[in-house]
Amino acid sequence: MEERITKLLQEVQQFSGAGREAVETFRLKFISKKGAIHSLFDELKKVPAEEKKKVGKILNELKQSAEAKLAALAQALESEQSPGSVPDLTLPPIPNKTGNLHPLTLTRNRIIEIFERLGFNVADGPEIEDDWHNFTALNFPENHPAREMQDTFFVAKNPDVLLRTHTSNVQIRMMTSGKPPFRAIMPGRVYRNEAISARAHCFFHQVEGLYVDRNVGFADLKQTLYHFAKEMFGKDIQIRFRPSFFPFTEPSAEIDITCLICKGAGCNVCKQTGWVEIAGSGMVHPNVLRNCNIDPEEFTGFAFGMGIERVAMLRYQINDLRLFSENDIRFLRQFHTVI
Repeated sequence: MEERITKLLQEVQQFSGAGREAVETFRLKFISKKGAIHSLFDELKKVPAEEKKKVGKILNELKQSAEAKLAALAQALESEQSPGSVPDLTLPPIPNKTGNLHPLTLTRNRIIEIFERLGFNVADGPEIEDDWHNFTALNFPENHPAREMQDTFFVAKNPDVLLRTHTSNVQIRMMTSGKPPFRAIMPGRVYRNEAISARAHCFFHQVEGLYVDRNVGFADLKQTLYHFAKEMFGKDIQIRFRPSFFPFTEPSAEIDITCLICKGAGCNVCKQTGWVEIAGSGMVHPNVLRNCNIDPEEFTGFAFGMGIERVAMLRYQINDLRLFSENDIRFLRQFHTVI
């Protein structure tokens, strides 16, 4: 064994090489756990007791010599890579890659910009909400399907604490903490227990709006949303209002525009109809105003809500909503020039 140690010591002392690969080769061959020196330490257990002290001494000298040699090689490598060294001009250049905003952020910012020019403020509220702010104050009856476990994510099986299903909870908090007039939009993330598909997800983003004041009518609602659609999608966009029902508005209407993906010919996004719903809207229900201690005989208002993903899909001609949350850099890089 002494002869093997002596021979290995000569190899350590005679080792030569430069660069990162040489340093790593030396480390793996001599110093690592699978290296030659570590193997000799394992064999030391089998050496007779009377020789173990002598063999152990020269084996430690070998280890110290190898460690010193590795330190010298590493120091030489560091000197080669110091700022004063001449760069290797044959290396390929490193491109200066800059990040870009997510398409949902770009769409959200554009929506906010349009409504701010109409005098709307931006409000925010909690994503974890109680039943009263999310359902009861909005005139949802006790047996409404939205209150069921299959439609709403409840926190720790507590029927009074849930992940908000819409940003209407911010409207309630605004109306209960202040006095009319109110004119604001509420962008934010919401959650619904839905199957994930090209058209739906269990979490998505909404922008809701509220305007409460004296003498607010349905004509104000129509003109506001007409203006928004024209600003967002272009002057030539076709718009239609359809009667609908929501517990928190009366009368209620849904707003459709021509599908910009198929140009009205029919696709999976518009369900082959040529029209895509972009928002729900209506006049604030008198019960909602009463729940917020606002006199419906004195004040009226309108409310609306739209999905940011749906608007972004139409804006950028995207036919699968799941792309927004998959973080595929190839998809996200396409929006670096969009303003």
